[in-house]
Amino acid sequence: MQWLKNRFRQLRAAEWVLFVVGGLLFLWCTPVASLVCNAGTVLGMGLGLFLMLFALFFRPLWRRTASKRALRAALIVFCAVCLLFTSVAAAKKLIRSFKPDIVIGTGGYVSWPVLKAASSMRIPTCIHEQNAVPGVTTKALSKTVNKVMISFEESREAFDCPEKLVFVGNPVSGKMLEASKDNSRKILGIDKDEKVLLSCGGSLGARPLNEKVYELIRDYSLKTDITHFHATGKAGWEVQSALYKELGFKENGEDELKLGKVTVRKYIYNMPQLLSASDAVICRAGAMTLSELAVMGKASVIIPSPYVTNNHQYKNAKVLCDKGAAVMIEEKDLTSDALIKAVSHELDDKEYRTGMENTVREFAVTDTLDRIYSIVKELVKK
Repeated sequence: MQWLKNRFRQLRAAEWVLFVVGGLLFLWCTPVASLVCNAGTVLGMGLGLFLMLFALFFRPLWRRTASKRALRAALIVFCAVCLLFTSVAAAKKLIRSFKPDIVIGTGGYVSWPVLKAASSMRIPTCIHEQNAVPGVTTKALSKTVNKVMISFEESREAFDCPEKLVFVGNPVSGKMLEASKDNSRKILGIDKDEKVLLSCGGSLGARPLNEKVYELIRDYSLKTDITHFHATGKAGWEVQSALYKELGFKENGEDELKLGKVTVRKYIYNMPQLLSASDAVICRAGAMTLSELAVMGKASVIIPSPYVTNNHQYKNAKVLCDKGAAVMIEEKDLTSDALIKAVSHELDDKEYRTGMENTVREFAVTDTLDRIYSIVKELVKK
């Protein structure tokens, strides 16, 4: 009986939520409230009215529907579609109050309503795609915006509008551009002839990468004469720090452990210094990470995350690896032996490492901001 009462309360709550949302949507889209009457406001009023009616008949539908999961899924899809269309009207309202000269998007579903609204209002628009393979939103908006800025030349084949495409690269921090290997090593107290390895899996960390780097440190870094900096990430620090303490690591300041020439941190706050001082890097394959490797000219072992949309990290890494600018190990193939083999090859074979450094520099774009500014300036003048 208690289960039935709880389910009844859930149904009542769902009815009230639908009815209130529908009512607010209807009122918000009326010409009196929105101060405009067009297809968007009419559609919003229609959707609001539909939600209110749906709420009134929600319980009978629930009871008679054979598959309640199907009804729930249909409801979620319906609400998503409602938000998709009404978000454009909301974006227009915001744009009218803000009055921008140009609207720039960087991909993701949140860009769609804003750029769609701006384009329909004849405001110049452009979108920047950071990855080698564009997302669904970027491809859809490419037919609407004035310019599409890409970060990989390989992205061109994914679009049907070659006249709109402009290669600009990814903007890299000025500190990355200014950092030098010799100066960074001097600041860090590292001899210029030492072999330096840097490893990290993002600000939150990556559990599979942390586990294999732990084995790498245990079986390789501590047994060889290399300097190794590793960041576990915030999410992995508690577990990883306990493991490293068992190896004999001692606290060396807040959220930092050290043993010999190996330093393990929760987070890296001086990334430009550490990256420029390194000879080789173990990392994920985010677009910005790869851009920084290119600008710095660093040999790397890339382990793309398989948990991202459209597997874009693998495709980012493949662009570099196909040209010999990096070594890629997919997470499903990641073992400590494979990692040690790849890292030791890059650190021990100077000719091999130098060739990789020169190749990855061919992907570097150091004037991205200037290129973007030129496009913005051109569009605003029209």
